[in-house]
Amino acid sequence: MAYTYILKLANKSYYVGSCHNLKTRINQHLKGRVVSTRNKRPLILLYAKYFKTYSSANFEEFRIKRWKKRKSIENLIKYDKDNIISGPDIGLRQIEDPRLRFD
Repeated sequence: MAYTYILKLANKSYYVGSCHNLKTRINQHLKGRVVSTRNKRPLILLYAKYFKTYSSANFEEFRIKRWKKRKSIENLIKYDKDNIISGPDIGLRQIEDPRLRFD
């Protein structure tokens, strides 16, 4: 079980990542344990897509990172609504709005 996810950072940029446990990884971002996002909080989780294998999630992460235009990521978030915070055992089901601001 693995996820590819997109965060919107305080500086309005996007962070794309992949992980095995989404809840744990988001908590690492929130607590400042991820160097890339430490000084760019608060964060908004915009997108998370479930994959059966980590290699598939990692491939999706790098596919998204190859996109040259910010608009491509925004279109993914806008039009791929089925993959916003979905998948088994995500541990974040209590979140009503997947675009919840994490402070």
